[in-house]
Amino acid sequence: MDFDFAHYMLTQRGKGKENQSVVRSQSKEAYLKLLAETFNMNSSRILAFKNKPPTPVKLIPDEFYSSAHQSKPSKPLRRIPQTPERTLDAPDIIDDFCLNLMDWGSSNVLALALQNTVYLWDASNGSASELVTVDDENGPVTSVSWAADGQYIAIGLNSSDVQLWDSTANRLLRTLRGGHQSRVGSLDWKNHILTTGGMDGQIINNDVRVHSHIVATFRGHRQEVCGLKWSTSGQQLASGGNDNLLYIWDRSMASMHSRSQWLHRLEDHTAAVKALAWCPFQHNLLASGGGGSDCCIKFWNTHTGACLNSVDTGSQVCALLWNKNERELLSSHGFMQNQLTLWMYPSMVKIAELTGHTSRVLFMAQSPDGRTVATAAGDETLKFWNAFGTPEVRKAAPKAERPGPFPHIRRIR
Repeated sequence: MDFDFAHYMLTQRGKGKENQSVVRSQSKEAYLKLLAETFNMNSSRILAFKNKPPTPVKLIPDEFYSSAHQSKPSKPLRRIPQTPERTLDAPDIIDDFCLNLMDWGSSNVLALALQNTVYLWDASNGSASELVTVDDENGPVTSVSWAADGQYIAIGLNSSDVQLWDSTANRLLRTLRGGHQSRVGSLDWKNHILTTGGMDGQIINNDVRVHSHIVATFRGHRQEVCGLKWSTSGQQLASGGNDNLLYIWDRSMASMHSRSQWLHRLEDHTAAVKALAWCPFQHNLLASGGGGSDCCIKFWNTHTGACLNSVDTGSQVCALLWNKNERELLSSHGFMQNQLTLWMYPSMVKIAELTGHTSRVLFMAQSPDGRTVATAAGDETLKFWNAFGTPEVRKAAPKAERPGPFPHIRRIR
């Protein structure tokens, strides 16, 4: 590391040994002696520590690192109650896998169909009321679905008719006829469009604002349509059928006069497909569940039609719900345990299993705040579970002061 010393060793010292006859002048000898003393050429340890290195001065106290640079504390594990918060009677509920007899609206009112009657249960005060009882010629009720506003509700009937009701006024608004040839077991809304699925395999878009309400028809299923779900964007529609098929339809390809072409026809399930749930935090991610001889939850990229994952649950998958606040999925099952299973996504590790029903858990609905899940089963009970927990209240970011029309001019206060 000392270039003067290294240069001397390479150029001068070797020459002295090779040619001993060279006569050095007195001034040269004096220079070499001074150079050797200066650079300590006789030392055997060039990189030797003679003294203990000085203790470094702490410009920043240790308390700063312990407070500012400590790792972020891990989120505490959520305690999931193993028993329902409340249990209500649901006498004479129809034990049919292909029907959809329960829905929880945005106004915090739960609708449940029992045979020919639709009941409304207000979660805010626990009161129950009867909305409508249809006659035997039209009944029983085979499906219910709230519109986004939580005021209007659609009711599918065994007679193939669909009724629209105003729940606040307890008034029948209109009846949609002429679309299906048999019972309507599945319903879903997209703004003013009510989509209906029937035992005849047809899927119909109905514009409830106009007299001629049928605006598009989707034909693909060969048997009853068990599940219908519009994506959160309203661009894609998923439909599951008793023919073990799952279809993805694109809104732009819908047609009233011709057979609408599907976007994807997915044949991986080996049993009826009723359970459908669009992911709230990942675009184009759909979860589907198969019936008794399939028992699988499958995840799909609906943009490409690729199956991303498949999990064998060991029992019939009746319904699926995503947690609105965490990356979790809840599934309800049939034989043999009739349980609810909470999964961590995407690892699909079981977080909890909730038991209490003695028959298959056919219907599942989520409260508007995402905390509570209602389940109805063939054991004629309605149970409420705190499966997803209370969502964290996030502090709102301070609003930045909006600049005026002349931001470069100072204001006088």
